[in-house]
Amino acid sequence: MGLVEEGLDHASTKSIFVFIGVTFVLWRIYLKVDELTRLRRLGARGPRIKSRVPFGFDIIMKQVNATMKHKNYDMFLHLMEGVPDWTGEGRVLGRRIVFTADPENIKAVLATQFHDYGKGAPFHREWSEFLGDSIFTTDGPAWHASRQLLRPQFSRERISDLDCFESHLETLFKAIANGGALNGPGQEVDMAAGNGKPLELSDLFFRYTLDVSTSFLLGKDVQCLTNPREPFAEAFNEVQRVQNIRARAGPLQGFVPLKSFRRGLKVVNELCDIYIDKALRLSPEELASRTKSDHDYTFLHELASFTRDRKVLRDQLVAVLLAGRDTTAATLSWTFYELGRHPAVVAKLRAEILAAVGPHRTPTYADLKGMRYLQHVMNETLRLYPIVPFNVRLALKDTTLPRGGGPDGRDPLPVLKDTPIGYSALVMQRRADLYPPVSPPTSTSPGFADPLTYSPDRWAGWQPKPWQYIPFNGGPRICIGQQFALTEMGYVLTRMLQRFDRVESFMHEVDGGNPTLKAEIVIQPGDGVRVALWEAEK
Repeated sequence: MGLVEEGLDHASTKSIFVFIGVTFVLWRIYLKVDELTRLRRLGARGPRIKSRVPFGFDIIMKQVNATMKHKNYDMFLHLMEGVPDWTGEGRVLGRRIVFTADPENIKAVLATQFHDYGKGAPFHREWSEFLGDSIFTTDGPAWHASRQLLRPQFSRERISDLDCFESHLETLFKAIANGGALNGPGQEVDMAAGNGKPLELSDLFFRYTLDVSTSFLLGKDVQCLTNPREPFAEAFNEVQRVQNIRARAGPLQGFVPLKSFRRGLKVVNELCDIYIDKALRLSPEELASRTKSDHDYTFLHELASFTRDRKVLRDQLVAVLLAGRDTTAATLSWTFYELGRHPAVVAKLRAEILAAVGPHRTPTYADLKGMRYLQHVMNETLRLYPIVPFNVRLALKDTTLPRGGGPDGRDPLPVLKDTPIGYSALVMQRRADLYPPVSPPTSTSPGFADPLTYSPDRWAGWQPKPWQYIPFNGGPRICIGQQFALTEMGYVLTRMLQRFDRVESFMHEVDGGNPTLKAEIVIQPGDGVRVALWEAEK
C-alpha cells in the first residue's frame, strides 16, 4: 500500500485523468474486439441500417417523433430502405439493434428458438411500473406461472357465455343515437335521432369494451358509456400514452416527463385496490364455495382462489384489462372504418347475419363460428391492422436468426446476448411479395386484390402461409385471450348489423383516405372513426 500511496501523492490531476481516459479507451477497444470475435464466430454480419448522426441519435429521435405523429409504420419502412430481405442491423448509443419483418426470423424469435429470446430485464424495468410482474413482462418460470394462472379464465365455457357482451349493448346503442357518451345512466334518448347522423364511433367502442372488461373482471363496470369524463378511462389512456413514449425513447427515456403518468397510475391502482380488497375479504373456503354459475362470480374471484398475493392480483388484473379493452375496441374501430368505405362488404355481411340469426335473435357461440364471411371480415381487418403492430424481444444468449446475414441477407445473422430484436407484424402482413400476384376477378376466378386493399373476399380461396399472418403473435406466447377477443368482436358486429343496414364514412374529409395508424401499445385509428349509421327499416 505504501507504494500506491506514494504514487498517488506524486501524481498530478492531469496524469490521473489521462490514466482514466487511456484505461477507458482500452476497455472500449477490448469490448469491441470481443464483440467482433463473438459475432464472427456465429456468422456473417448483416446489411446496415443507415444513421447520419454519431451514436444513432437520429434513429432514437425519429422513433420518438414518429410515435408522437403516428408515423411508426413509415418509420419502419424508412429503416428498411436499401436493406435486402427485410432484416437489418443498426447501432444506437453503441448498442447493436436488429430490425426485421421477415416471417422466418419472427418464427424463430417466437417459436422455434423460443428459449433464445424473451422480454428480458430491460423490458421488465421499462414496463414494470405499469404492468408489474404480469404475463406481459416476465420470462421463464414467472411467465409460465402467469400463463397457468390465467389459462382457466379463458376456457371455452367462459368465452361462450355471451351475456357480458349483450348486457352493455343497449347502452352502446343509446350512446350511438346520442352521438356520444351519455350524461348518466338515466338519460332519455330519442333512438331515431341519431339515424344517419355522423358520430365518432371509435371512442364509443373503447368505452364499451372497458365496461365489458371491468364487468367481466371485477363484477362491476366503470360505466364509461354513461360518463363522458370517466376518471379511470382517462387515466388508463394517459398511462398508455406516456408508457409508449418511454419505450420508444430507449436510453433517453429518463428525459420523458412522468407527472401525468404517475397521476394516472394512481387512479388505476386505487380502483384495482377496491376490488382486490373486496375479493380478499372472502376466505379461501368462501371463494371455493362459489361457482362459475353464480351471478356475482368474477375473474378476480377465480384469481383470488389461487393466490392471496395482492401484487400478483393487481399485476395480472391490469394486464388482462389492457388486453381485454384495447384489442377488441381497436379492431372493431378499424372494421367500421373500412365498412364505411366498402358498402358492398356491409351488404354481404349483413345478408349472412340475417340468414344465420335473423334481425333480432342474439347469436350463440356456434352461430358466430359458423358465419364464414363474418370470419373473413375479421381476418381481413386483423391482416391490415394487426393488434400489436410493433414488438421487441431480447436475445437471452448468443444465438442467430435464420436470415439477415451476409451482403445479400440470405445467411444466418449472428445475434449476441442482450441484443434487442424489433419486429413488425404490421409491416410483414403488408409486404406485397408475400402474396399472390394482383389479378382482377373473372368468370372463372375471384382474382386477388392488392395487399394494401381491404378485401374480405380474398379469404374465400386463399390462406396465408404459416407465420405470414400473426395478428395475435405466435408460439408459446400467443395471445391467451385470442378467442375471447374474436368472440366479442363477432358478437358486436353481428348485433350492430342486425340493427343497422348502412355505414357511411366521413373519414375522407378528415384523413384524405389515408388512415392515421396510431401505434401505441395497440394500433388504432389516430383520427377516430367518423361515420353515420342507418337503422334498417322495421
